[in-house]
Amino acid sequence: MFSLSKMPSPTSVLSAYTTLTASAVLIRTLVSEVQNMTNQLIPKNLQDKILSKVGIFMGNYSSQMTLIIEENNGLIPNEIFEASKFYLSTIVNPSLQRVKISKAEKEKKFSVNISKDEKLIDTFEGVELIWELKIVESQKTNSDDGYLSIEKVEQIWYELSFLKSNMEMVLKIYLPFILERSKAIKEENKAIKLSPLGSYGWQSVNLDHPSTFDTLAMDPQLKQEVMDDLERFVRRRDYYRRVGKVWKRGYLLYGPPGTGKSSLIAAMANYLKFDIYDMELTSLHANSDFRTMLASTKNRSIIVIEDIDCTIELQNRVDGSHNYKDSESQVTLSGLLNFIDGLWSCCGDERIIVFTTNFKERLDPALIRPGRMDMHIHMSYCTPSGFKILASNYLGIKNHWKFGEIEELITEVNVTPAEIAEELMKSDHADIALDELSSFLNKKKEDCKKKTVEENEADKKGDEMNKEQTKTKDMRKRKGNSRRGGRSRRKSF
Repeated sequence: MFSLSKMPSPTSVLSAYTTLTASAVLIRTLVSEVQNMTNQLIPKNLQDKILSKVGIFMGNYSSQMTLIIEENNGLIPNEIFEASKFYLSTIVNPSLQRVKISKAEKEKKFSVNISKDEKLIDTFEGVELIWELKIVESQKTNSDDGYLSIEKVEQIWYELSFLKSNMEMVLKIYLPFILERSKAIKEENKAIKLSPLGSYGWQSVNLDHPSTFDTLAMDPQLKQEVMDDLERFVRRRDYYRRVGKVWKRGYLLYGPPGTGKSSLIAAMANYLKFDIYDMELTSLHANSDFRTMLASTKNRSIIVIEDIDCTIELQNRVDGSHNYKDSESQVTLSGLLNFIDGLWSCCGDERIIVFTTNFKERLDPALIRPGRMDMHIHMSYCTPSGFKILASNYLGIKNHWKFGEIEELITEVNVTPAEIAEELMKSDHADIALDELSSFLNKKKEDCKKKTVEENEADKKGDEMNKEQTKTKDMRKRKGNSRRGGRSRRKSF
């Protein structure tokens, strides 16, 4: 039972309170002194590192923050993920237990990176940052025409851990630094990729095409115009944004077969260090496939549709009565036009779209108007200047006594750069190769003369036949008139 006699006296209570208060003040003073001494003796970044290690060891992660950097952001590749992948390959060190290594056939250096669940510690401006690669595999069941198929799917992401107090530095300084550093690395070591669009199951390969603007057998003035246009395009990011246009450019390459259209595309890619996406329209089933493929392409790339006039028979966009029974494809001209400059064309920057055709006149005017195909480049038959470039490329000569004869022949006949290149490859000796080329051009000239004579004779025969037909018609007409005149005279009698 509670007894008042057992209660402490007010003096005792007051004394205990005073002692407790004095102890608290003393402890606070000691802690403050320790903190001051610590700040003077131990740098701030080292304190954070010690606290971080102690926190992880004690199982206390409350002071840590982790950023999840996924491979894709919906349908669009995550730029930070790609940048992180390039950056981490430069800081791999012997402290790691397992390292992933690879090398493409044409690349000079090995590519190394962290492997699954491996942790890599990076130190930036005195701050410790921990990277870890995560991969989770799963299976996806697809149903195609009633058949079930199982597809292996991988989810890949990086985890970046650091102290919460460093979050602002990571977001405003560290990650932008990684983006810029990765761009520099890619430009130094970039292997241009050639990737199919629409042909599922095929992977990208390195574009090992040696074509450059120096080796192209083009008119020098036209070649310089193309190069100037490309340079102007890549440095106009702010300009395109200011005028309200998507940062893209369209080129139409047209001319006879063998005039170097594909070589020009390769030269453009090598010049700008842009990847190439080769779009196969025949593999598309609907207009929605355009959006899927466009979202899968990267910035700084060239999207190519070769022989667009004969790749697929596009449905007329103004014809409302579509009939798809004869074809599995439901791709329309309207869908292609929207792919080039519709709303979905803005999901990416610094893109070039190239169409090639042998017959420009067969294309719908809406497809090649400015804003879609901004620059039309005529790839003509070989010129004397183009021949000199080919002679330098294939024979290693800048001048020869047969050049004058050959250049004159080239102005008299239509011959493609591909035909000349084939003749120059027949011998390593300049004299023999040029003799072969001269004989080829003279034969082509004679063939052209014969063809012209035959055409003239055919035209002459056609004119004679037309004259005979006209003469026969006139005779029949006169006979008819005379008969009608005789009948009228008999009636008058």
